[in-house]
Amino acid sequence: MDFQRLHDWDVTPAEAVALQQRLAGQVVSNQPIALDAVRRVAGVDVSVRENVSQAAVVVLTYPALEVVETVLAQQPTPFPYIPGLLSFREAPVLLEAFERLQNVPDVFVFDGMGIIHPRRIGIAAHLGLWLQKPTIGCGKTYFLGEYDEPPPERGAWSELRDWGEVIGAVLRTRTNVKPVYISAGHLADLPTAIALTMACTSRYRLPVPIRAAHLAAGTVSD
Repeated sequence: MDFQRLHDWDVTPAEAVALQQRLAGQVVSNQPIALDAVRRVAGVDVSVRENVSQAAVVVLTYPALEVVETVLAQQPTPFPYIPGLLSFREAPVLLEAFERLQNVPDVFVFDGMGIIHPRRIGIAAHLGLWLQKPTIGCGKTYFLGEYDEPPPERGAWSELRDWGEVIGAVLRTRTNVKPVYISAGHLADLPTAIALTMACTSRYRLPVPIRAAHLAAGTVSD
């Protein structure tokens, strides 16, 4: 898969923050995904063990969700764990995996955040700028913002707000199971991000593409 290269990743934390501030204005998070045109969706995840990062990108058909390609890549972990700067820790190995893809997805679903981010540029939004494909973030744990707990039924959701701005949704993918945190990345919007997430979710809390990437990367979490 080809993509544009926007900048180097070998930066200090202060340089990383400045880079995010510069790029955030380029993120398009109010563009609906054309779901009726989606034929392939990818789950994206990274696991880290003993300072080695393994990226997994799993491409599935949509809406049948049958795996058509799994790509792995490994690199030494290049950046410390700093909340808000996950892109700089995980992106280099992910880009190596993306480069190997033979089946180009129509949408990428990241284990991580889109615009649920203090500077509105989580990993799904940041790498969306590189990929120039619709991306959404599916976070497993709370990161920031305020919300009301959604009703317990599958498909229920509530708005996640930060400083009065709607930045995502707290989505119940299974009845009486803790929610996930959905946000648009790049070339996506929240309503279609929610719809795609629900269409990709079956018996587990996490969407099938994310769970497939978890399994491939070696980190399973429901």
